[in-house]
Amino acid sequence: MTQPPALADLVEEYEFLDADDRYRLLIDLGKALEPMPDALKTDATLVRGCSAAVWVYPTVLEDGCLHFLADSNAAITKGIIALVLLTVQDQPPAAIAATDIESALAPFDLRNQLSSNRTQGIPNMIALIRETASRYR
Repeated sequence: MTQPPALADLVEEYEFLDADDRYRLLIDLGKALEPMPDALKTDATLVRGCSAAVWVYPTVLEDGCLHFLADSNAAITKGIIALVLLTVQDQPPAAIAATDIESALAPFDLRNQLSSNRTQGIPNMIALIRETASRYR
């Protein structure tokens, strides 16, 4: 598996893309996610309020940092959760809880770039990640 791009690099690239290429970038981010075993795709890991099915499963690394596995049954939504995870992946729970994920994602202007159906679950994805981080602090 290749190392995911840095969020700052993605912002820079995203600004120069047209709408179709932005969709492709999100789809490529989703394809690059670490595979999530089907056994982890359960009702307990399902993110509520998303138009597509989205699953997020936290694991704790040896150093206490959180590593999230995620998947979706929709390519764009999978790219969105991949983008969200770029802001918090492999960080300590306290750092995740303190991260302003919405501000980190603001340059992508997802609400204006994508349909409301595609973006309605983003706050729920972020809330689940924050709740998870709070449980491990």
